[in-house]
Amino acid sequence: MDDARKGDAALSASKPEEAIEHYTKALSVNPAAVKYYIGRATAYQRTSKYAESLSDAELAVVFAKKRGSRELIKDAQFRRAVALFHLGKYADAEYLLKIVKGLDEKDKMLPIWEAKVATKLKDVPHDDEKRSITIKETPDVDMPSTPAPAAPPKASEPASTPVQAPKPVAPTPKDKIKTDWYQSPEVVTLTIMAKGIPNDKLSVEFEERSVSVSFPIVGSSSEYSYSADPLYEKIDPSQSKFRVTPTKLEITMRKATTGLKWHDLEHPDGHVTTTQASDATLAVRTTKDTAPAYPTSSKSGAKNWDKVVVNDLDDKDEIEGDETSHFFKQLYSGATPEQQRAMMKSYQESGGTVLSTDWSNVGNKTVVPEPPEGMEAKKYSG
Repeated sequence: MDDARKGDAALSASKPEEAIEHYTKALSVNPAAVKYYIGRATAYQRTSKYAESLSDAELAVVFAKKRGSRELIKDAQFRRAVALFHLGKYADAEYLLKIVKGLDEKDKMLPIWEAKVATKLKDVPHDDEKRSITIKETPDVDMPSTPAPAAPPKASEPASTPVQAPKPVAPTPKDKIKTDWYQSPEVVTLTIMAKGIPNDKLSVEFEERSVSVSFPIVGSSSEYSYSADPLYEKIDPSQSKFRVTPTKLEITMRKATTGLKWHDLEHPDGHVTTTQASDATLAVRTTKDTAPAYPTSSKSGAKNWDKVVVNDLDDKDEIEGDETSHFFKQLYSGATPEQQRAMMKSYQESGGTVLSTDWSNVGNKTVVPEPPEGMEAKKYSG
């Protein structure tokens, strides 16, 4: 049981390889545990081992039917459908998704995968074998007669110190949830700003060209679903991860091509982009020995905004404070040196009322404060 819990924890922490190891240990003790097969099937999918995932999902279906558990049958058939989809068996996947719908038509991930399958089948010729159903509702499998081999044991880990549970927060209503994204040369980070996301009921699915999210809104009958498909460029699902905080869900997707600049989160036509190197790569910030001074109306003379960039927001800054400060620093860290200068100059000269990333617009003038409507900008002397 302890290994199963560790497998669940590793899966939630986006550590599929570790999850596979723990589920394998758990199955060596209880080779008929449906949830362990479903968990390992999910972990196999996240490491692109779809044949292994299908094998586990089929065993899960058989054991779930023996137990007569409608919920477990649904989950096992769903994992089976996803594995078949990735193996190019689109008609088989569609057939199983209909079974899942019959068991629970409100399943939160069902609409997303129905759309994925429909998109694939749309381009498959009518006489193609991919349109043929080749499976049965209950698969024919060889049942394990002996416990599955256990994974090699690891060195014992020190017992963890109990952590005090965080205070509950009021969940964000479905229509108030917002999303944002930013990038660095290595990763793309998608933030879903929602309070009170139930970690145990959250589903995040990484694919090479998509990410799907769903979770229930606690205290209501609503479900939140989000899908970015197709992503602007390919990601590495096995190196992508997510974390839940009391105020948001942060999804970090590892770029398949390091340094390639994404111009949007999703690609408009679904094709992999081909961009000139001068425009496609994110610049790496460097500090020069000397840097030009830019025009300013300050009485103290021209200000070197390159130096301000280095001194005021160094790469080693801790990202802490309120959400606005957090967002500013994250946006800043993914910007080019020229964009960083523009951000610092516009923000400081306007007293925090203007934030621009366009150096050509703010570099040759003093940025005038633009206070919110109904408020007045005033200068204060120290």
